[in-house]
Amino acid sequence: MFAVLSNRTYAALFSAQVIALVGTGLLTVALGLLAYDLAGARAGLVLGAAYTLKMVAYVGLSPVAQAVAQRLPRKAVLVGADAVRATVALCLPFVTEVWQVYVLIFVLQSASATFTPAFQATIPDVLPREEDYTRALSLSRLAYDLENLTSPALAGLLLTVMSYSWLFLGTVAGFAGSALLVAVAAVPRLAPGGDRRPFRERLVRGLRIYIRTPRLRGLLALNLAAAAAGAFVLVNTVVLVRAGYAGGERALAVAMAAFGAGSMSAALMLPRLLERVPDRRVMLAGAQGLAAATLLLGAALAVRGLPAWPVFLLVWAGTGFLYASVLTPAGRLLRRSSHPEDRPAVFAAQFALSHACWLVTYPLAGWTGQALGMDAALFALGAVALAGVVAARLLWPADLPRAPLHDHPDLPPDHPHLRAHRGQRRHAHVFVIDDEHRAWPTQG
Repeated sequence: MFAVLSNRTYAALFSAQVIALVGTGLLTVALGLLAYDLAGARAGLVLGAAYTLKMVAYVGLSPVAQAVAQRLPRKAVLVGADAVRATVALCLPFVTEVWQVYVLIFVLQSASATFTPAFQATIPDVLPREEDYTRALSLSRLAYDLENLTSPALAGLLLTVMSYSWLFLGTVAGFAGSALLVAVAAVPRLAPGGDRRPFRERLVRGLRIYIRTPRLRGLLALNLAAAAAGAFVLVNTVVLVRAGYAGGERALAVAMAAFGAGSMSAALMLPRLLERVPDRRVMLAGAQGLAAATLLLGAALAVRGLPAWPVFLLVWAGTGFLYASVLTPAGRLLRRSSHPEDRPAVFAAQFALSHACWLVTYPLAGWTGQALGMDAALFALGAVALAGVVAARLLWPADLPRAPLHDHPDLPPDHPHLRAHRGQRRHAHVFVIDDEHRAWPTQG
């Protein structure tokens, strides 16, 4: 899997991703401590509002940013977004009011909503071979999981010798290092064509391609299933560990490490697995497992209470494995479903729609867990995950052909697309939604 790092451009971009993730991890810790300094016991409300603003920026601004950035050089967009994030992080140690935190976090996450989809859409152009791209997706998953494990430990180590305000400088260094690595990398230019479209069309094009492609409609349903199970883990693990098992911070770290270890195991296995097993089968199996595990744990809590601590850790590791099995192959579907010039728009649509799922499941996990109990929260989120699985099966048929037979009754006889197929209006080829193919064939 690591052989893909022999590509110098990808190695530079992957290093940029890792450094930025470490900076983001330090920011998470420092922001929590800053919120407590500013708001005391109300720090949870401040952080909750800040993370809600993050999701609003991701969902609402990502397509807009992509539509604007499509007429700008790709490298300039990436470096500029990192520069904005570094500047905001540099300002955070000097805030004195809660509203200033909200403004700065919204600006920072708006820059992330610009950077992340553009960065993700760049990797398929750097690694055109699908097997190499699959390895890159697994490495990206590993990077996220390792950051979740190492950044809190690094922050804890640094806090023994400095105040939390200095952690923001670590965030600045992370984003600045990312910008530098992107600047020296041979980032491919955007494919021509997309920048000539009107702004309104650029704004909705990614969403239109996404919604009209059956496998991507299925991906959206699978995103919902993964977000349902993942939201319970991220929101309520602390409650289960502290209140249910009477564990401390170390026990919480062990529980989250178990989830991360399961996710990393899946990332290591997936490149070889996806060479033999179709994406749909792997992703549906993972989503079905998530729904079943969530519902079964809810039933166990309702009937017998929490399982033994080692069993709980095994369940969390299995949940992490299934979670990564659903999310890691997503980039392969996006790459397969778009032309190079449309990839930034499609990746932005995925970024916005997937975070819209989290915008629903995060508050559902928190509210049901607090108001109705952990078993009720598991039942509610398990039901959402199961609904996602059923919808994915219906929206993404198992027998969906990659090259369906279809007609072009509306194209003139001398159209370049018809000429490429010897003038035959009825033909078959690998099908992607674009200007000549505005809807997926329903038959034939």
